[in-house]
Amino acid sequence: MNYKEKVVELLEKNMTEKGFKLWIGINNILPDIWDKPTASTLKYHKKLNGEVPCNAEHTYQMLYCVPKLIRMFDLKPKTSDADTIFFAIALHDSLKYGKFGSRRHTDTMHDKKAADVICENKDIFLKILTEEQFQVLEEGIRFHAGRWSTDVSKHEPFSFKNYNKETLMIHILDMLSTADLIQTDIRE
Repeated sequence: MNYKEKVVELLEKNMTEKGFKLWIGINNILPDIWDKPTASTLKYHKKLNGEVPCNAEHTYQMLYCVPKLIRMFDLKPKTSDADTIFFAIALHDSLKYGKFGSRRHTDTMHDKKAADVICENKDIFLKILTEEQFQVLEEGIRFHAGRWSTDVSKHEPFSFKNYNKETLMIHILDMLSTADLIQTDIRE
């Protein structure tokens, strides 16, 4: 199964034309780590059959849920609000193997590094997103690991009350996929 192609199909079907074009441009610049395992040691993120999914499969699982779940927020696909969530999920692990995709093992700071790159390119995103949507995108990537995120304060307890609802959704989807609890249209 080519999950990378499935990710592209799903994004094209659900993002605005401008959002999808921007994602294609970004994806062409980012390191191609889609086929690398989501856990480089192969000890974690195991599926029921013992295999560790590739990043494309993990991302596809998360993205597959979005069109069905965003109704909770009174959102619809093909809107810039939906694009914000699709961007956050499609990019959340983009630097998992480092800036060039060449690390042997996954980078435990990939959440922070990906969010920092998003911030460095804020002006590009603001061509199609509002300031508030950009903030949701950046936060969703920076804190997709929830209380384990790199930028969580060591001085105060972590609580999702301090974050956007979309960030919680992204974290839950990440955890569900990691625990092999998401069922998609692909049956292997």
